[in-house]
Amino acid sequence: MDDRLILVAGSGRSGTSLFSGILKALGCHVPQPEVEADNTNPRGFGEPQWVVDFHTRLLARAKVQTADARPVAWSATATASLDRGVEKELQTWLAREFDLSDYVVIKDPRILWFLPLWTTVGNHLDVGVRYATVLRHPSEVIKSKIAYYGDQLNPSNRTAGWINTMLYTERATRSGIRTFLKYEDLLNDWTVEIAKVGSALDLPMLDQVPASHIREASQLVDPSLRRSQTDWETLGVHEPVAQFAEETWKVLDRLATTEDVYDPSLQQELDALRDRYVDFYDLIEATAYSSILAARREERDLIKGAAQARSFAGRMKRKARRTLGKIKRRILSR
Repeated sequence: MDDRLILVAGSGRSGTSLFSGILKALGCHVPQPEVEADNTNPRGFGEPQWVVDFHTRLLARAKVQTADARPVAWSATATASLDRGVEKELQTWLAREFDLSDYVVIKDPRILWFLPLWTTVGNHLDVGVRYATVLRHPSEVIKSKIAYYGDQLNPSNRTAGWINTMLYTERATRSGIRTFLKYEDLLNDWTVEIAKVGSALDLPMLDQVPASHIREASQLVDPSLRRSQTDWETLGVHEPVAQFAEETWKVLDRLATTEDVYDPSLQQELDALRDRYVDFYDLIEATAYSSILAARREERDLIKGAAQARSFAGRMKRKARRTLGKIKRRILSR
């Protein structure tokens, strides 16, 4: 297995774009075309457009959001991944990318929902699958999401989505060769972090990088990206959710600093957190059931109202056609 499939996982606004961009600058292959840069990420996303479209379609089929807070969302995306047509489609596309390079980097915030699918396809292609998870303190993630994506989702829901996705992402990478790195460490000294990544993931091509590539990678690291942490209260995150996120962060943070990312004691702590989160979410969902029913009734009323409006518009259109027909007949009969 000389080929390497590097799957970059992590929550959106966690530094995954920077990490993917650095790997690309150092000689790894990011499939083209990429998602175009915009004001939310002016230096580029490092995301293959095909991958984003592929994941978006699967999430829509599973009725799951990118940062879904529901534990049951994982079974929905797993079911969508079991479609043999989906697996064949991904394998056909990925095989073409390995015709272009031995080191393929796939980054998309949605990929964490489909890591088992990518792993299966990578094994079918006989390539070495590697996982790199970029971590950033959840309060900074939520602050950045609010700043760039708006306030369509409330901060507590965004935070719960971070807990859910990060705990299950960690679980999904346990059976493979993986590494964890922190966004702030990447900003402080990216060369040290990339060296650690190359060693942990067995990426020998990172040992012999031309100076021109290093200069190109350095230009991606903007010191102004260092932003101070914010507090949960300022963000408006409810205290129980904020406390749960802090507990989760402390354990994940240790994964980025330990020499053993398969430490059984750490995995036990993460398993316990995941079990607690399921119970925690069930409690919240059960408590808010009246709101859920009210939202469903409102949705039904909106659908009914829209259907009535379409029906009325149809009647008016038919009436207008009949009136116009009468006028034409009168004119022609003269």
